[in-house]
Amino acid sequence: MKRFCLFLLLIGVGLTVNSQDIQTIKLNEPSKTGGSSIMEAFSNRKSVREFSERKLSDQDLSDLLWAAAGINRQDASLRTAPSWRNYQDVDLYVCFSEGVYFYNSTEHTLEPFAEGDFYPLLITGQEYVREAPVILLLVTDLSKMQEDNVLPQMVIAGLDAGIISQNISLFCAGKKDIATVPRGFMDKDELKKVLKLKETQYIMLNHPVGYTK
Repeated sequence: MKRFCLFLLLIGVGLTVNSQDIQTIKLNEPSKTGGSSIMEAFSNRKSVREFSERKLSDQDLSDLLWAAAGINRQDASLRTAPSWRNYQDVDLYVCFSEGVYFYNSTEHTLEPFAEGDFYPLLITGQEYVREAPVILLLVTDLSKMQEDNVLPQMVIAGLDAGIISQNISLFCAGKKDIATVPRGFMDKDELKKVLKLKETQYIMLNHPVGYTK
């Protein structure tokens, strides 16, 4: 499988913002066994900023996305990550070096979004990010929420994104040879333009992911 990254990049540097030449990817069935115990994962969880350039295997990629925000109860379309009042407001965008994909959790597929290498808007001076073969982007959509009298919508979005972020971190810690770090650094304004996000969509975090160096 090809290299991954989780976003879009500058239109102004000759990138093609269409998905005609990249195809939907049907991910492997996620493996729901293996890895360390949950207590070992907590013990091993840490932020790592060095990555091997070796691409993730098809199975590890599938397991990573399912662990982050996949469907674990098909009859009710409920996710591995809980969300406030089950709004499921946070989506994952995934990007190969040749294009950005949207993670369809219902079908467990990667749907083509745009062609091009979009790392530069994510690196923002932290060159180690370039080493990661995959970058996951967490994007909330406030339109999926109802008016709430308990918490402001952006607080809810932060909570929901944080849960998915921890799912990613614990998955990596449980696999032992996969590294990640949650990041807020990126050019959010330019990314929002290039990704053509709606006014109700906000980029929350990104996660470079790769095998340990």
